[in-house]
Amino acid sequence: MRNDIKKKKQEIREHVWRLLEEKDIARFPRPVYGRIPNFHGAEKAAEKIFKLDIWRKARVIKVNPDSPQKPIRYRGLVEGKTVVMASPRLKYGFIILDPNLIPPTRYSFASTIKGAFMYGRIVKLMEIPDIDLIITGCVAVDLRGGRVGKGGGYAELEYAILREIGAIDRDTIVATTIHDLQIVDRIPLEEHDLTVDIIATPTRIYYVKPRPPKPSGILWEVLGDKRELPIFKELLRMKKNSLRF
Repeated sequence: MRNDIKKKKQEIREHVWRLLEEKDIARFPRPVYGRIPNFHGAEKAAEKIFKLDIWRKARVIKVNPDSPQKPIRYRGLVEGKTVVMASPRLKYGFIILDPNLIPPTRYSFASTIKGAFMYGRIVKLMEIPDIDLIITGCVAVDLRGGRVGKGGGYAELEYAILREIGAIDRDTIVATTIHDLQIVDRIPLEEHDLTVDIIATPTRIYYVKPRPPKPSGILWEVLGDKRELPIFKELLRMKKNSLRF
Protein backbone atom coordinates (compact mmCIF):
# COMPACT_ATOMS: atom_id res chain seq x y z
CA MET A 1 0.00 0.00 0.00
CA ARG A 2 2.77 2.45 0.96
CA ASN A 3 4.60 1.70 -2.30
CA ASP A 4 1.39 2.40 -4.24
CA ILE A 5 1.06 5.80 -2.57
CA LYS A 6 4.68 6.67 -3.28
CA LYS A 7 4.23 5.64 -6.90
CA LYS A 8 1.14 7.83 -7.25
CA LYS A 9 2.92 10.80 -5.69
CA GLN A 10 5.78 10.43 -8.15
CA GLU A 11 3.34 10.30 -11.04
CA ILE A 12 1.82 13.57 -9.82
CA ARG A 13 5.25 15.19 -9.60
CA GLU A 14 6.20 14.09 -13.10
CA HIS A 15 2.88 15.35 -14.46
CA VAL A 16 3.28 18.80 -12.91
CA TRP A 17 6.94 19.19 -13.85
CA ARG A 18 6.16 18.21 -17.44
CA LEU A 19 3.14 20.53 -17.60
CA LEU A 20 5.06 23.55 -16.37
CA GLU A 21 7.88 22.91 -18.83
CA GLU A 22 5.61 22.24 -21.83
CA LYS A 23 3.51 25.36 -21.21
CA ASP A 24 6.62 27.44 -20.56
CA ILE A 25 5.36 28.42 -17.12
CA ALA A 26 8.63 27.22 -15.58
CA ARG A 27 11.47 29.65 -15.14
CA PHE A 28 15.06 29.59 -13.89
CA PRO A 29 16.39 27.29 -12.62
CA ARG A 30 15.34 24.94 -15.41
CA PRO A 31 14.51 22.25 -16.09
CA VAL A 32 12.25 22.08 -13.05
CA TYR A 33 12.31 18.29 -12.83
CA GLY A 34 13.47 17.27 -9.38
CA ARG A 35 12.89 20.75 -7.95
CA ILE A 36 10.32 22.83 -6.16
CA PRO A 37 9.51 24.51 -9.46
CA ASN A 38 10.00 28.20 -9.97
CA PHE A 39 7.26 29.70 -12.10
CA HIS A 40 6.15 32.85 -13.87
CA GLY A 41 3.82 34.61 -11.47
CA ALA A 42 5.62 33.65 -8.27
CA GLU A 43 5.67 37.31 -7.21
CA LYS A 44 1.93 37.67 -7.79
CA ALA A 45 1.27 34.58 -5.69
CA ALA A 46 3.49 35.98 -2.94
CA GLU A 47 1.59 39.27 -2.99
CA LYS A 48 -1.54 37.42 -1.94
CA ILE A 49 0.28 36.11 1.13
CA PHE A 50 1.40 39.65 1.98
CA LYS A 51 -2.22 40.82 2.20
CA LEU A 52 -3.14 38.30 4.90
CA ASP A 53 -3.64 39.42 8.49
CA ILE A 54 -1.51 36.52 9.65
CA TRP A 55 1.38 37.79 7.51
CA ARG A 56 1.05 41.34 8.79
CA LYS A 57 1.02 40.16 12.40
CA ALA A 58 3.84 37.63 12.06
CA ARG A 59 7.18 38.61 13.54
CA VAL A 60 8.96 35.31 12.84
CA ILE A 61 8.35 33.34 9.65
CA LYS A 62 9.77 30.04 8.49
CA VAL A 63 10.26 29.88 4.72
CA ASN A 64 11.68 27.12 2.54
CA PRO A 65 14.91 27.91 0.67
CA ASP A 66 13.62 27.32 -2.88
CA SER A 67 13.53 29.84 -5.73
CA PRO A 68 9.75 30.51 -6.01
CA GLN A 69 9.62 31.56 -2.35
CA LYS A 70 12.54 34.03 -2.59
CA PRO A 71 10.11 36.99 -2.85
CA ILE A 72 8.65 35.94 0.49
CA ARG A 73 12.01 35.70 2.21
CA TYR A 74 12.98 39.10 0.80
CA ARG A 75 9.72 40.79 1.77
CA GLY A 76 9.98 39.33 5.25
CA LEU A 77 13.38 40.95 5.74
CA VAL A 78 12.20 44.26 4.30
CA GLU A 79 9.30 44.29 6.76
CA GLY A 80 11.60 43.56 9.70
CA LYS A 81 10.56 39.95 10.20
CA THR A 82 12.98 37.30 11.39
CA VAL A 83 13.26 34.61 8.73
CA VAL A 84 13.94 31.02 9.73
CA MET A 85 15.15 28.86 6.85
CA ALA A 86 16.21 25.24 6.76
CA SER A 87 19.52 24.53 5.12
CA PRO A 88 19.15 22.32 2.03
CA ARG A 89 18.52 18.71 3.07
CA LEU A 90 18.91 19.84 6.68
CA LYS A 91 22.64 19.25 6.36
CA TYR A 92 23.42 22.21 8.61
CA GLY A 93 20.10 22.41 10.40
CA PHE A 94 18.36 25.80 10.48
CA ILE A 95 19.53 29.29 9.57
CA ILE A 96 18.17 32.50 11.07
CA LEU A 97 18.15 35.71 9.07
CA ASP A 98 17.85 38.75 11.33
CA PRO A 99 17.07 41.87 9.28
CA ASN A 100 18.65 44.03 11.97
CA LEU A 101 22.01 42.36 11.31
CA ILE A 102 21.89 42.53 7.51
CA PRO A 103 22.52 45.69 5.45
CA PRO A 104 19.22 46.53 3.71
CA THR A 105 21.05 46.71 0.40
CA ARG A 106 21.89 43.01 0.88
CA TYR A 107 18.39 41.77 1.72
CA SER A 108 17.86 40.43 -1.80
CA PHE A 109 21.12 38.48 -1.80
CA ALA A 110 20.52 37.30 1.77
CA SER A 111 17.23 35.82 0.50
CA THR A 112 19.15 33.33 -1.65
CA ILE A 113 20.68 30.13 -0.33
CA LYS A 114 24.22 31.39 -0.85
CA GLY A 115 23.37 34.74 0.72
CA ALA A 116 21.62 33.14 3.68
CA PHE A 117 24.78 31.26 4.58
CA MET A 118 26.75 34.49 4.32
CA TYR A 119 24.39 36.84 6.18
CA GLY A 120 22.42 34.41 8.31
CA ARG A 121 23.43 32.37 11.33
CA ILE A 122 23.29 28.60 11.67
CA VAL A 123 21.63 28.00 15.02
CA LYS A 124 21.12 25.28 17.57
CA LEU A 125 17.59 24.00 17.95
CA MET A 126 17.24 25.73 21.31
CA GLU A 127 17.94 29.08 19.62
CA ILE A 128 14.99 28.87 17.23
CA PRO A 129 12.30 31.36 18.30
CA ASP A 130 8.58 30.70 18.26
CA ILE A 131 7.40 30.80 14.66
CA ASP A 132 4.21 32.64 13.68
CA LEU A 133 3.77 31.45 10.09
CA ILE A 134 5.22 28.74 7.84
CA ILE A 135 5.57 29.07 4.07
CA THR A 136 6.45 25.82 2.35
CA GLY A 137 7.28 25.00 -1.26
CA CYS A 138 5.30 22.40 -3.16
CA VAL A 139 5.41 20.55 -6.44
CA ALA A 140 1.67 19.95 -6.29
CA VAL A 141 -1.26 20.47 -3.94
CA ASP A 142 -4.93 19.57 -3.83
CA LEU A 143 -7.68 21.73 -2.40
CA ARG A 144 -8.00 19.48 0.65
CA GLY A 145 -4.55 20.62 1.71
CA GLY A 146 -2.62 17.60 0.47
CA ARG A 147 0.81 18.37 -0.93
CA VAL A 148 3.85 16.73 -2.48
CA GLY A 149 7.34 18.17 -2.53
CA LYS A 150 10.39 16.90 -4.37
CA GLY A 151 10.18 13.53 -2.66
CA GLY A 152 12.92 13.78 -0.05
CA GLY A 153 10.54 14.36 2.85
CA TYR A 154 12.48 17.32 4.20
CA ALA A 155 9.51 19.68 4.51
CA GLU A 156 7.88 17.07 6.73
CA LEU A 157 11.03 16.65 8.79
CA GLU A 158 11.49 20.39 9.24
CA TYR A 159 7.90 20.73 10.42
CA ALA A 160 8.15 17.74 12.74
CA ILE A 161 11.39 19.01 14.29
CA LEU A 162 9.82 22.39 14.98
CA ARG A 163 6.83 20.67 16.59
CA GLU A 164 9.16 18.54 18.72
CA ILE A 165 11.00 21.57 20.11
CA GLY A 166 7.85 23.62 20.63
CA ALA A 167 8.69 26.38 18.12
CA ILE A 168 5.32 25.72 16.44
CA ASP A 169 2.11 24.01 17.49
CA ARG A 170 -1.00 22.59 15.88
CA ASP A 171 -2.41 26.10 15.36
CA THR A 172 0.56 27.37 13.33
CA ILE A 173 -0.64 28.09 9.81
CA VAL A 174 1.15 26.50 6.87
CA ALA A 175 0.82 28.33 3.54
CA THR A 176 2.26 27.80 0.09
CA THR A 177 2.69 29.74 -3.15
CA ILE A 178 2.28 27.81 -6.38
CA HIS A 179 1.10 28.24 -9.96
CA ASP A 180 -2.53 27.37 -10.71
CA LEU A 181 -1.33 24.46 -12.84
CA GLN A 182 0.19 22.86 -9.73
CA ILE A 183 -3.27 22.17 -8.29
CA VAL A 184 -4.33 18.56 -8.86
CA ASP A 185 -7.48 16.59 -8.04
CA ARG A 186 -6.25 14.53 -5.12
CA ILE A 187 -2.97 13.63 -3.46
CA PRO A 188 -2.78 10.43 -1.41
CA LEU A 189 -1.36 11.05 2.04
CA GLU A 190 0.72 9.10 4.53
CA GLU A 191 0.65 9.76 8.26
CA HIS A 192 3.91 11.73 8.23
CA ASP A 193 2.90 14.03 5.37
CA LEU A 194 2.76 17.79 5.82
CA THR A 195 -0.42 19.51 4.65
CA VAL A 196 -1.18 23.14 3.88
CA ASP A 197 -3.86 25.50 5.17
CA ILE A 198 -3.56 28.32 2.65
CA ILE A 199 -2.77 28.07 -1.07
CA ALA A 200 -1.84 31.22 -2.98
CA THR A 201 -1.58 31.25 -6.76
CA PRO A 202 -1.07 34.16 -9.19
CA THR A 203 -4.84 34.35 -9.69
CA ARG A 204 -6.44 33.56 -6.32
CA ILE A 205 -6.11 32.33 -2.77
CA TYR A 206 -7.63 29.19 -1.26
CA TYR A 207 -8.34 28.53 2.41
CA VAL A 208 -8.45 24.83 3.24
CA LYS A 209 -11.40 24.10 5.52
CA PRO A 210 -11.49 22.22 7.71
CA ARG A 211 -7.78 22.54 8.35
CA PRO A 212 -6.11 19.23 7.48
CA PRO A 213 -4.24 17.24 10.15
CA LYS A 214 -0.47 17.51 10.41
CA PRO A 215 2.26 15.40 12.00
CA SER A 216 2.72 16.10 15.70
CA GLY A 217 6.40 15.19 15.71
CA ILE A 218 9.06 12.88 14.36
CA LEU A 219 8.07 9.35 13.38
CA TRP A 220 11.39 7.87 14.40
CA GLU A 221 10.54 4.42 13.08
CA VAL A 222 10.34 5.68 9.48
CA LEU A 223 13.27 8.11 9.65
CA GLY A 224 15.77 5.66 8.18
CA ASP A 225 19.25 6.91 7.28
CA LYS A 226 18.27 10.54 7.96
CA ARG A 227 18.52 9.68 11.64
CA GLU A 228 22.30 10.08 11.20
CA LEU A 229 21.99 13.77 10.36
CA PRO A 230 23.54 15.95 13.08
CA ILE A 231 20.24 17.74 13.70
CA PHE A 232 18.53 14.52 14.78
CA LYS A 233 21.38 13.65 17.09
CA GLU A 234 21.00 17.12 18.57
CA LEU A 235 17.25 16.57 18.94
CA LEU A 236 17.80 13.27 20.71
CA ARG A 237 20.20 14.95 23.12
CA MET A 238 17.56 17.57 23.85
CA LYS A 239 14.95 14.91 24.50
CA LYS A 240 17.33 13.05 26.77
CA ASN A 241 17.99 16.20 28.76
CA SER A 242 14.29 17.16 28.73
CA LEU A 243 15.08 20.62 27.39
CA ARG A 244 12.14 22.64 26.11
CA PHE A 245 9.86 19.59 26.30
